[in-house]
Formats: sequence, C-alpha cells, structure tokens
Amino acid sequence: MSYFIRIRNFFNFSQQFQSLRNVPRFFRMIWAVSPRLTLWNAVLRLIQAAIPVSMLYIGKEIIDEVIRLAGSHEAHQWRDADELWVWVGLEFVLGVFNSLLGRGITVTDNLLGDLVSNDSSVRIMRHAATLDLFQFENPTFYDKLERARTQTFGRTVLMSMVFSQVQDLISMLFLIGGLGAFNPWLLLLLFVAVIPSFLGETHFNQKTYSLTRSWTPERRELDYLRYIGASDTTVKETKIFGLEHFITERFKNISDRYYHANRKLTLQRAAWGSLFSLLANASYYFAYVLIVWQAVTSVITIGTLTFLAGSFQRMQGMLQGVVSRFTRIAETAMYLQDFFDFLALKPLNDLEKATRKIPRPIREGFVFENVSFKYPGSDQWAIRNLSFTLHPGEKLALVGENGAGKTTVVKLLAHLYQPTEGRILLDGVDLNEFDPEDLRREIGIIFQDFYRFMFTASENIAVGNIPERDNRPRISDAAEKSLADSVIESLPKGLDQMLGKRFAEGVELSGGQWQKIALARAYMRDAQLVILDEPTAALDARAEHEVFVRFAELMQGKAAVLISHRFSTVRMADRILFLEHGQLLEIGSHEALLKQGGKYAELFRLQAKGYL
Repeated sequence: MSYFIRIRNFFNFSQQFQSLRNVPRFFRMIWAVSPRLTLWNAVLRLIQAAIPVSMLYIGKEIIDEVIRLAGSHEAHQWRDADELWVWVGLEFVLGVFNSLLGRGITVTDNLLGDLVSNDSSVRIMRHAATLDLFQFENPTFYDKLERARTQTFGRTVLMSMVFSQVQDLISMLFLIGGLGAFNPWLLLLLFVAVIPSFLGETHFNQKTYSLTRSWTPERRELDYLRYIGASDTTVKETKIFGLEHFITERFKNISDRYYHANRKLTLQRAAWGSLFSLLANASYYFAYVLIVWQAVTSVITIGTLTFLAGSFQRMQGMLQGVVSRFTRIAETAMYLQDFFDFLALKPLNDLEKATRKIPRPIREGFVFENVSFKYPGSDQWAIRNLSFTLHPGEKLALVGENGAGKTTVVKLLAHLYQPTEGRILLDGVDLNEFDPEDLRREIGIIFQDFYRFMFTASENIAVGNIPERDNRPRISDAAEKSLADSVIESLPKGLDQMLGKRFAEGVELSGGQWQKIALARAYMRDAQLVILDEPTAALDARAEHEVFVRFAELMQGKAAVLISHRFSTVRMADRILFLEHGQLLEIGSHEALLKQGGKYAELFRLQAKGYL
C-alpha cells in the first residue's frame, strides 16, 4: 500500500500547476510597476531568442565552405572565398550584437527587479497597516506575514526566470524547425529523455515547499534567537544572567533539526537527479553517434553534422533548463501564493465604510455601556460588563493591579479593539460609525511600551503627527511641553541628532529621556482626548510630578485618561476608576474614594507608608 501511496504522491503535481495561475497576476503587477522597462525587456529577449539557431546555421555554412575550398584543386581557390568571409563577418556581428543584447537584458532585469522588490514590500507594509491590532498578536497571522515578507527576493528571481523561460521556448521553436528539417526522430528522442527529469524535479520541489512551509514557526524562532543573541537591546540581560549558552544551544538544537530534515530531502533529490542526468547524457550521445554515422556515410555534410550536433546539444541543454526552470517557477509561484494570500487578508472588523466625522468639540463625551472584551483565542474576559462615562474636559485616572484591564480599556477607547459585547458611544453615537482615521486624529496616546524609533530627535517627536514633521516650531513647542527641551539641548546636533546606536553617529538616551521624547508626541496633536498609559515609569517621583502638573495645566478643556501606579499622581485626576479583574470596583474623586475606605484607600495608604 505504501508503494502506491508514494507513486500517487510522485505524480501529484496539481498544487504546483495550480500555483502557476498566480504568474499572470504577478506580471500584471510587474507591468503596473514599469510598462516601459517590461516592454523593453520583452523585445530584447525576443530578438535574442533567434540568435542561437542563426549562429549554428552560420557555423554550418562556414564549415561547408571551408571544406569546399580546401577540397578544390585550383591554385588560387582562396581568391573565391568571398562568401566564406561574408559568413565569418556575419557571425562576428551576431556575436557582438548578442553580447549587447545580453547586457541590455541584464540592465532591464536588475532595474525591474529592484522596482518589483520595492513595490511588493510597500504593498505588504500598506496592507499590514489596514489590519486589526489583535491580528498582529496572532502567531498564525505572523507566519503568513513572515512568508510574504521573506520571499521578496524570490519574487524578483521569479520574474527573471519566467522571462528567461519564454525566451528559451522561442529559441527552442527555432531549433525544432532546424532539427525537424534534417532529422525529426532526434526530437522524439530528446523529449523522451527529458520527461523523467521533469517529473523528478516537480516531485522534489513540492516536498521542498512543504518542508519550508511547515517550518515557518521554527524559522521565525531562529530569527528571534539570532537577534536576541547579538543585539544591543538584550546584551545587558544576556551577560548578567549568563544566557549566551542557553540561547546558542536553543538555536543550535532547532537549526540542527531543520538541517537533518532538509539533508534527507537534499540527498534524495541529488540521487534521483544524478540518475536522470545520466539518462539525458546517454540520449545525447546516442543521437550524436547517429548523426556521425550519417556524416560518415555521406548522408549529410560535415557542416550539417556540426549544425545537427550543435542544435541537438543546445536543444537538450535548453530543454533541460526549461524543464528545471519550470519546476522552479512552479515552486516559486507557490511562495507567490503566500504573498497574495497575505494581501487578501481582511480586517476582522471591517470598518472601511464608516465615514462619520468626529464632532468638534465633543459635547457629551465617551460612554462605555456594559462593555466586555476577550482577546481572540482566549476564554478569559479581559473586561467584563464595564460601564462609565468620560466627560468632555474631564481627567480620568485608571487604577488597578497588573492585569486588571487598564491598557485594554485604553485600546478600546482608542478604537484599536472593538468590544466583544456591549458598545462604546461618542456623543450618543456608536464608535463603530465613525471614520477610524478621523477618530484617531482626535486622540493623542502614549503607551507604556512606546517604541524607540531610530530616527532623529525631531522625527521621533513628529511621529505623534507625522504630516507636521517639517514644522520645527510645533516640534519645539511639543518638546517644551513634555520637558524634553532640556534633553534636546544636551544633544550635539539638537533636533537633528540621530537617536539610538543602530546607525552612525547615533546617541543613546536614558529611559527617562526617551519617555520625555515619547511624551512630546502626545503634544504634537491638537487632540480632544489625550491618553497616557504609564508614560513616566522611568522617571523619578519628582520628575513624574512635574510632568503631570504640566500635563494638567496644558489639558485644560480637554479630556484625558491617565494610567499610573503612583497614587500621588493619579490623585490629581477629577475622578479615579479602580479596576479589578476587568470589572469596575470603585469610581470617584480621590477624596471620595478615601472616605469610602475601599480597595483604593487601602492601596493608597499602603503606598504612602513607603514614603515615611
């Protein structure tokens, strides 16, 4: 039974043939990138395709003419060699022309390849920006993204391979015409010899693709281990905790397992490939013997012998190349399917039709009505039956222990997530009816895990409102509001200083300095709601107090949400919402909650003792 299963799998090429349906779509993409370069490449290849058979025929005429002249008994036979030199000159011209065509094709291939590579990367980044936040938190999604992203070079190679395939097929048509005119049986022998090689290559390409695809999670882990094993962001922990051996051994174990799986497949492919190559070579020399015998028996001329032998050898090489390239094209086209599959992904919450604009000013505020939320793939509720109102101009602090759901509330408020149950209203209208981009323009938000961009200081601040990246007065004003102006003044190049150590002349900042830079992003927008999610964790108590005092002064008339574990800071809020296990436990002003004597009062007094 297993033998028949292997035979069935050996001839199961449907997936590879189906993958070729992606090629026309891919070439529409290439045409859209540069019609002019695509057309030039096609024309140059079409012309070059006719040169091999032309060169072989000219070689035949040269040899026949040389033999004719050499066999002449006239004393001055070389005086009649004008026709010979015409053929030699024509061969020289074709050789030079072919070289120029090759260079032209290489140039257009390289330019088109760069454009296609850049275009596909841009498509991936733009499409990724349209997807939901929690899709990025899904490992399966990341596998699709990884396969789409890592095959950029392969898509460029595919373009060149398909162009070359078409060119060789056209050349083969010319060679077929030449061989068929002298000995049609050679064509039959040629195709019979190549079929086993074609089937073998197709089979092993399918197995290689299956192996690569199934190992996507492990290859992502290898990339991650390679990064953390030699990165400036992890080097402190790596050295302090002695993680070098742990990381390298883990990398070695996974990479060794992949090596052994791939090694077995590689050896099988090499063994079968050698057998098929032997068969192809045997067919060539059988045909060669046949052609030589015809020349010896004067059935054909010596020139025709060289033409047929050269044509058959060239045809065999081209046919093997076409077959091998076809299977590689089919294999690469399967990876191309990963690219198109990623571009076909849709947001889990499609809000593209929502076009309602955010009211300016907001009059009633944000209202959570029995909002519950659980992360995809999780059975636990992160937020459960949460109801409260954030009034216009109100400063609301979110308090609770780690995992209470504070950051989840912020992400729901910023419309990065949608409630699993319940709804969120803005001025009485469901948040889902508003244009997401317009909503986010009205919200300035800094998360506790803000990203440290390896940009200039100016660009790092302008991230908060990137269309204003050239507005230096606005950037300087935002830096002053966040108290980052003193950080900027200490930098050698001021706002033009590259931050981080990844690029040349970059300067690394302390955690507190980075937080002030990140805070400036929130001030870049004229937002009606500003959210600060633990943005000052790296600041000392005095610096944090200064930041929040400045924040309270600047946010007059605007709604704000604060998350902080320091109760001395959150007491400045108008109201404090205390969360426990994703549910509302207490809400009220600092004074009211202290009088209430609940969980907030208990934790406030407990923290206050630490300062005594």
